Amino acid sequence: MSRFLNTLLRLFIIAILVAGLIAIWEQIRGSDVMSRFRRGDKTTQSIVLKEVVALGKLELVSYTFKDIIEHEQVNTFLPNANAVLIVEGQATGCIDLTQIKPDDIQAEGDSVVVLLPKPELCSWKINHDRSRVYDTRFSFLDQSQLVSDAYRQAERQIRQSALNGGILDQTRHNANQMLKPLLERISGRKVRLTFQR
Repeated sequence: MSRFLNTLLRLFIIAILVAGLIAIWEQIRGSDVMSRFRRGDKTTQSIVLKEVVALGKLELVSYTFKDIIEHEQVNTFLPNANAVLIVEGQATGCIDLTQIKPDDIQAEGDSVVVLLPKPELCSWKINHDRSRVYDTRFSFLDQSQLVSDAYRQAERQIRQSALNGGILDQTRHNANQMLKPLLERISGRKVRLTFQR
């Protein structure tokens, strides 16, 4: 029985030491102590032009989002790691003008009917210059993966928020507001814009 109590006491002391070391590591990592050991950074780059693509997407609306993301990584044995990010992102609605065919422009009396492609969400991204990691906890094994996963989740949320916020309807509305007067001035006729379904 005494041997059992000694073993149990040792395990308890080891558990307390491990928990204390984790807490100390989190405190050191979050402070400026680690930066005192760095002498500077060195970066080498070699940029090669990979591809040139002709673009025809007319950007008509841009939404900017600001969000606080809390991402948790569930672990089996260790405490769950989590990261809190303050994120700014942007989503852009556009129309792909390269999809317009000659048949999509029809004259009807003294007016012109133009069939435009469906509005689309052409880009959504995180603005990393205006985003930052606010806090991380228990991420001593792979902090970069935790933060990367949190940014990926934030980017998916920006896309969904833009769609839920009506960015495609706003793109359609802005196309009417911007393109219609321009086409009427060029053609000298009344213009009616319709959209593919």
